[in-house]
Amino acid sequence: MSGLRVAVVGAGPAGVSVAVALKDRGVTPMLIDQAGQVGASWLGRYDRLKLNTGRQFSHLPARRYPRGTPIFPTRDQVIALLERHAHEDGIELRLSTAVERIDPNGDGWRLHTNTDPIDAPQVVVATGYDHTPLIPDWPGRDSFAGALLHASQYKNPAPYAGQRVLVVGSGCSGMEIAYDLAKCAAAKVWLAVRTPPNIMIRQGPAGLPGDVIATPLYHLPIRIADAIARFGRRMNVGDLSAHGLPVPSEGVFSRSARLGVAPAIVDKEVIEAIKGGDIEIVSGVESLDTDGAWLTDGSHLEPNAVICATGYRSGLEPLVGHLGVLDERGKPRIHGQPAARGLRFIGFIPRPSQIGYAAKQARRAARDIARELR
Repeated sequence: MSGLRVAVVGAGPAGVSVAVALKDRGVTPMLIDQAGQVGASWLGRYDRLKLNTGRQFSHLPARRYPRGTPIFPTRDQVIALLERHAHEDGIELRLSTAVERIDPNGDGWRLHTNTDPIDAPQVVVATGYDHTPLIPDWPGRDSFAGALLHASQYKNPAPYAGQRVLVVGSGCSGMEIAYDLAKCAAAKVWLAVRTPPNIMIRQGPAGLPGDVIATPLYHLPIRIADAIARFGRRMNVGDLSAHGLPVPSEGVFSRSARLGVAPAIVDKEVIEAIKGGDIEIVSGVESLDTDGAWLTDGSHLEPNAVICATGYRSGLEPLVGHLGVLDERGKPRIHGQPAARGLRFIGFIPRPSQIGYAAKQARRAARDIARELR
């Protein structure tokens, strides 16, 4: 299969953003995903999931949410937006097609898939940094008699009614899931924290989304942005040291620049649940045994289930690891601009209003691709 279509790998927010931006530039995108549905990674997330950032900054290029959408769109509203625009005329959508490897092919690229190969003059990889779920290889992991699952497998609290649950990881998902369990079903909820998170509130003063303030801070010197974020935490969150969540010595923007780690963005109700003891903060997990978990402080818990909100890997090594375009953490060395001639990565930088930031990257990339193809 050949032609001047541009191959876009991944039909999530970043991939659909690239596809519609290319279409708007008069370039035919082939939007490819291994799943059978657009936005499949979102479909698999927990029921109460909603955006951490406001709808006005979190939409596709020139394609906003329908009137009446709440400030923070729900999981299903995000999926509906992706579905609607991925099926626009002028976008060639190929689902249930797993791209397994990308190789140079003359002046373009060949995508090896689970079906037939796809040739394209340019390729945009937009599979996202939350691609492959990661559960730590704790000693004794296989011996644990209870339920052990990744946060991506958690849907709602109903299966955990009356149970003791240990949630591992204090990012957005970990805190949200712990709150969901504590308020709806579980008899006891622990939240295991190895590295105290930077915390930001989803909805700030006057009802404004937190990203209204957070996004401009990325344009300031890091030390100034960190100082402003610390002040905001002090005002909106307060001191959680007595509850096991001291303020990290490394600020929000310093940690983001060094590790690409986003802060935990949560509702105030989550903070109140921690302060009220509905969610008990404990130290990190050291190992598992048949009955439960040993923690780094030497204590032992006996949960019925362990839910691991322990992050993801980009999973890019099989796809492009042989091309020299990834760093030591398996992340793209270059974002937005060509990492190799005609090969780009979009949506791999964590930012407030992640969907909107990927849309900006997509517009710039589409402009450059259209120029290069001419």
